[in-house]
Amino acid sequence: MDLLLRRATPSDAEAIAGVYVASWNEGFGDLLPPRVLNREQVARWQRDLREASGRWWLAESAQLVIGFAGTGPSRDPIDAALGEVDTIAVAPHFWRHGVGRRLMSVAVSDLVDAGYREGILWTLADYRQGSEFYQATGWQASGELRDGGRQMAFRRSLR
Repeated sequence: MDLLLRRATPSDAEAIAGVYVASWNEGFGDLLPPRVLNREQVARWQRDLREASGRWWLAESAQLVIGFAGTGPSRDPIDAALGEVDTIAVAPHFWRHGVGRRLMSVAVSDLVDAGYREGILWTLADYRQGSEFYQATGWQASGELRDGGRQMAFRRSLR
């Protein structure tokens, strides 16, 4: 599969929202209420892409957005040297085709280029598929929990 990785722009909001909703509903189906693709969802992504303090990357195949990842400073002010993979999502039809690994590689490189020494990401504690993916891409469960234990952190050295 030909895969193009590029920076996202606000004009990509609708495509990103579509991938986000499809990935959310497939991945978290039994864990969280479903999301709906609507104008509010697209407007949220347009706003995030315009105002983001982080950086957003897209994965495209045949000019179709099939995944995205966002990086930036940690949203939890734990450590100023801590960068975060804010979001990573791939359209379910493209799971297990290497798209997520390529996006994670770009996200990690982005954090390194921004000068972070360590990265963090958060996922649902019960999301086994996500946890396995993060471990397979070099992240380690740190034991940190938030949201009453519903979310767990993974960390990775960026040196």
